[in-house]
Amino acid sequence: MKVCVQGLWHLGSVTAACLASVGHDVVGLDADTNTIAKLGNSEAPLFEPGLDQLLAQGRDAGRLRFTTDASAAADAEVLWVTFDTPVDEDDKADVEFVLGEVKRVLPVLAVGAVVLVSSQMPVGSMRALEKFAGETMPDKQLVFAYSPENLRLGKALDVFLKPDRIVVGVSNSSARLTLEKLIAPVTDRVEWMSVESAEMTKHAINAFLAISVTFANEIAAICEAVGADAKDVARGLKTEVRIGPKAYVSPGGPFAGGTLARDIEFLGVASHAAGLKTPLLSSVRPSNDEHKKWVRRKLLERFPDIKGVTVAIWGLTYKPGTDTLRRSLSVELCDWLIGQGAVLRVHDPVIRVLPERWSGHVTNCASPLDAARDAVALVVGTEWPEFREAAAALAADSGTDVVVIDANRHLESQLARSAVEYVAVGTSSTREH
Repeated sequence: MKVCVQGLWHLGSVTAACLASVGHDVVGLDADTNTIAKLGNSEAPLFEPGLDQLLAQGRDAGRLRFTTDASAAADAEVLWVTFDTPVDEDDKADVEFVLGEVKRVLPVLAVGAVVLVSSQMPVGSMRALEKFAGETMPDKQLVFAYSPENLRLGKALDVFLKPDRIVVGVSNSSARLTLEKLIAPVTDRVEWMSVESAEMTKHAINAFLAISVTFANEIAAICEAVGADAKDVARGLKTEVRIGPKAYVSPGGPFAGGTLARDIEFLGVASHAAGLKTPLLSSVRPSNDEHKKWVRRKLLERFPDIKGVTVAIWGLTYKPGTDTLRRSLSVELCDWLIGQGAVLRVHDPVIRVLPERWSGHVTNCASPLDAARDAVALVVGTEWPEFREAAAALAADSGTDVVVIDANRHLESQLARSAVEYVAVGTSSTREH
């Protein structure tokens, strides 16, 4: 099939490369010339394991190209809209940006083309686009559909090509037939539903995950106060048949905003517009924001005056498997520590250049152990797998005198039986040995 993928940041570059890899003829479209130049050289706009190689394979096979020229979408059977919807620091999404970019391309599409949107958009957005197209270009007979993205940074290729299932909302049978042909090389496990139901499914999934994370961390805070271990409690929850082993009920850090918080915001706007009160959903962000202070509280418990205290940070990126710093809780923590006058030594496996605002305040170290040198506190900011080996070396050093603060218990097996003071979410003890 001929497919145009519009919006080529993380979601779009992964979608374009994967569609080409299963045999579709794909053109990637984006207005940003720098992004197009990089993709033309098989360089993804941000790090994703295996993505550069998949881009190169698609280009070499003649099934994948990239352009800023909207006319390239003229012969597409499907326009797949994959913008990573911009979001501000208050988790409010710039929906108008996405709508404007889509409207710019609609006039060049072929009659009867299907516009499949996967960008995070509030429920009702597809009907708004459908109304716009019907009023301004009725002869085009464009059809709009919605399929919520489900990619995860660091595991995006595997998630796209081996999905548990794909949710697709369509408004007529002809669009379904077109999209069945598009999706068939990837999976036959498709949940077909109405457009509005698909839009709401995305909101509901992310809201449920956000509620689960905040629930688990509120339980963990009580566990710390009463002497229970939240990890044991999570095990009890996951073995309950009505909850299950994959439930998001493990104690750990807060969610970092962006994807989950964006849908909480969408639902808040929709419920307010309908005159509905949603006290459960409304409490998620305040609870999560409170838990963001957990590392700060643990540091201040040990160092009431943190000015001049040397703190090591292992990991800066939003999550392992990516090189993006946007919405990184580790970066937020570093900003706070700099404001407190702490001395920072940091290491991240993929970050070579630190934010300019940190110049003169932060030392970027070549290895985790180098970062830990002379530090009296070590915070695990991002759970990169290679930190476990460094933690084992740290535990073997009898001269180590550092408190390790590890919200998600990433290094627990390496440090729990060592002499290192170890602090994790949801336990009342610091596990000194």
